[in-house]
Amino acid sequence: MTMLSHHENTPPSEETLMTPGKHTLHEILSQPQVWLSALQEAEKATPAWRAALGDEDTPLIFIGCGSTYYLSLAAAALFRRLTSRLTFAVPGGEFLFQQADWLGDLTERNAKPVLIAISRSGSTSETIHAVREYRRRGGRVLAVTNYPESELAGEAEEALLLPQGQEESVAQTRSFSSMFVGLNALAARLGGHTTLWEAMQRLPEAADRLLNRFGARTRQMGEDLNLERFYFLGSGLRYGLASEVSLKMKEMSLSHSEPFPFLEFRHGPMSMVNEQTLLIGLLSERNQAQEQAVLDEMQARGAQILSLGEQQAVVTFDSEIPEEGRGALYLPLLQWMACHRSLAKGLDPDRPHNLTAVVRLNLS
Repeated sequence: MTMLSHHENTPPSEETLMTPGKHTLHEILSQPQVWLSALQEAEKATPAWRAALGDEDTPLIFIGCGSTYYLSLAAAALFRRLTSRLTFAVPGGEFLFQQADWLGDLTERNAKPVLIAISRSGSTSETIHAVREYRRRGGRVLAVTNYPESELAGEAEEALLLPQGQEESVAQTRSFSSMFVGLNALAARLGGHTTLWEAMQRLPEAADRLLNRFGARTRQMGEDLNLERFYFLGSGLRYGLASEVSLKMKEMSLSHSEPFPFLEFRHGPMSMVNEQTLLIGLLSERNQAQEQAVLDEMQARGAQILSLGEQQAVVTFDSEIPEEGRGALYLPLLQWMACHRSLAKGLDPDRPHNLTAVVRLNLS
């Protein structure tokens, strides 16, 4: 399998330009090169972010909507692990309307959090209004976006700008992963993890290798219309990522899809398991034995299994990148699977049902 590598460098034919999913497929395959840009932008942004984040005792609140809320969950977990800061992740709308609930205890402790707002477009209504309200109260705001000229970038004291992640598609793929890689790299650099930062430079090569090696297999699983239910399991650093790829399956292919932490799946959700179920496990390194036990148990109950991890998985990364820096490798193949399921169902993953690329609401 070598036909997946570097597709983004091949000029599309007229026939390709008329093909449903053409943008999504291109954006998924172009991620390795986009990640290289994200690593470079994170390196350039580190000094300014270090100054803007202030004292190490300052808490961080990450906000976003939809995919970028799941990105907030993943980023908060990474910053907690790599910088030892107190971190939270909140949906943008919840922070806008329930701000006092989130800030009450922190304010009493005289700990004014830095707000880190994430938005692909930089125009999402809830996020923009939350940022403006927080700034009105004297709070500091940093931003992560793919659009340098956006409202969000203009509102923030500092911004990680990743224009290479811009997309034509509605469903986020390379925009999400570009911002995830950028934040992951920032956390590594801010935490002084030089070895991890250096290892992350291998992410683009590792992603290309995975797409070539396992692209056909995950495509085949996505095209299997006998499957009716998809459950994405991920714990700790991977729960936000599991939530995001579950959303991709739901958005692109209109399939029943839900995310869970591994051990939570036994507490009720496993009642849904049957022969039409696919369980996708984002395996960790620390707790792989317990996570694999959940997958084995569900397989015994009839489910099909797809596991991804550094070693001893159906999809093995073999990246030699530490666990805290290889999270992005879970994304491309699972996006690829969702995209091909959409196409197999006769849908257009570029234009998911009922969705638009930017949600704009009248919140005045």
